[in-house]
Amino acid sequence: MSIEALKETIGKVLKDVDVVIAYKEGFDALHSTPHFITSPEQIDKMIWNPLCVHNLTTYLPSMKNKKVGVVVKGCDSRTIIQFIQEGLIERGKVVVIGIPCKGVISVAKVLKAIDHKPIENISFSDNGDITITSEGEKKVLSLNDVSPDKCTTCQYPTPLIYDHLIGEEIKTEKPAESVYGDIREFEKLSLEERLKYWQGEFDRCIRCYACRNACPMCVCQDSCIAETRDPHWISQRLNLTEKFMFHMIHALHLAGRCVECGECERVCPMGIPVNKLKRKINLDMKELFDYEPGVKLDEKPPMFVFNVEEAKIKEHKI
Repeated sequence: MSIEALKETIGKVLKDVDVVIAYKEGFDALHSTPHFITSPEQIDKMIWNPLCVHNLTTYLPSMKNKKVGVVVKGCDSRTIIQFIQEGLIERGKVVVIGIPCKGVISVAKVLKAIDHKPIENISFSDNGDITITSEGEKKVLSLNDVSPDKCTTCQYPTPLIYDHLIGEEIKTEKPAESVYGDIREFEKLSLEERLKYWQGEFDRCIRCYACRNACPMCVCQDSCIAETRDPHWISQRLNLTEKFMFHMIHALHLAGRCVECGECERVCPMGIPVNKLKRKINLDMKELFDYEPGVKLDEKPPMFVFNVEEAKIKEHKI
């Protein structure tokens, strides 16, 4: 993908929108940050490489009074479809600039691979190698080895919705049955073993709510049950019961809505696999309703539709 082609497209889109959301260099060599472009002079600051991990569509519901251009990867594009299905944004007010994605990095995995040494420079080659300069020494890593877990099973490297596509389409070679392979293996454990696993994971939670704040589908943060006092669903006590309560409610509020962008897991400071819980619910949604969030624009999320009888749920016979 040509960065110059992307800049040229953004320049054209900028004439018809209030802002284009893209990426620029972050506070150090390993991080990128969202870049809100409102003038042509800002275009040259933008970047595109595997450091561009953020799901930029998160900003769209809060900017629905503006016309916005946004750069999206395949996984990010599912969020736009889900937003449109739920009436959270208007299609006519969003210009989608899609980029086929070969994978992004996990900052945590990169830092672990270099023993958390300060990074002076990082570069990427077309064959998937990452060259990192740290304390005067160079180390070469494979992108496949330091990608987040979501990249290992990604079925949609090319955006599913776009107005402009920069670069050639990429088709996945990953088998569809591999997407939830880890979840099916986990389900083979006994109920007691699964409970013990999640107790161990959630006991490390510090209730920072980063997972909620980064989630593009958590659009009711101003009245979130985690902090509301009327009604007072949960307290701020830092015990396992309250932590469990928050994560269960968070996951269930995303039933049939989670687009598996992995933002919740990326921002967790404790390394808790919170996306695993959402993916378990997504597997149930797929098996019960044959539904994948953010994939087909003409579908309605199952929780938005009422049917007296569901084809695969026989509650009247229970």
